[in-house]
Amino acid sequence: MAKHSKRFQAVAEMVDSDRKYEPAEAVELVKQASSTKFDETVELHIRTSADPRHADQQLRGVAMLPHGLGKTIRVAVFAQGDGARAASQAGAEVVGADDLVERIEGGFLDFDVAIATPDLMGKIGKLGRILGRRGLMPNPRTGTVVQEGDIASAVDEAKKGRVELRMDRTAIIHTPVGKASFESDRLVENLAAIVDTVNRLRPPAIKGQFVRTLHLTSTMGPGVPLDLNATLTMKVE
Repeated sequence: MAKHSKRFQAVAEMVDSDRKYEPAEAVELVKQASSTKFDETVELHIRTSADPRHADQQLRGVAMLPHGLGKTIRVAVFAQGDGARAASQAGAEVVGADDLVERIEGGFLDFDVAIATPDLMGKIGKLGRILGRRGLMPNPRTGTVVQEGDIASAVDEAKKGRVELRMDRTAIIHTPVGKASFESDRLVENLAAIVDTVNRLRPPAIKGQFVRTLHLTSTMGPGVPLDLNATLTMKVE
């Protein structure tokens, strides 16, 4: 079993694992426990009661964070004609069609979000093994396959700060909330936006309690258990 560093052990002592923390208190604790030289990412881990083997129990969607993620989001857009021009004017870093497909096949992956128009999805399909593994494949369910007239707003939303929510094989949702350097109220508001989205996307096929546990942590910090009721009833202001 791997041993934790003295730094980790010291900050871990700040967290009472037998307690469930109110969201605002948990955010303060995570910020205090972030003691590395770099600006750590604050993460939320949600354990659900879903069975990911069943399609009707999957959860996938996008949460718009009011305060972003604290980093520049690089956007690639698969479009042509007026759509390509709209993407460029909206600030997309990379825009193309067949040429962009070829670049990605050649190893180009210098972007964080990929957006496409429906008419190009047939060409993009062969990139599934490359983009799919990295969570970059455009998908209508995550608002990344859009009509030509909606490209500008899609690029704008991607750059403002959005996180894709999806379960892993163990029915856990892992998502960034922001940076440890954020003001506490901003992290709380981002957290509320994520929780609100998860509540709205709850699969109808799941009966009874859906979210079982929630933990807030930083990249190199200990997990802070959140009070289930207080967190799940958070509202977006």
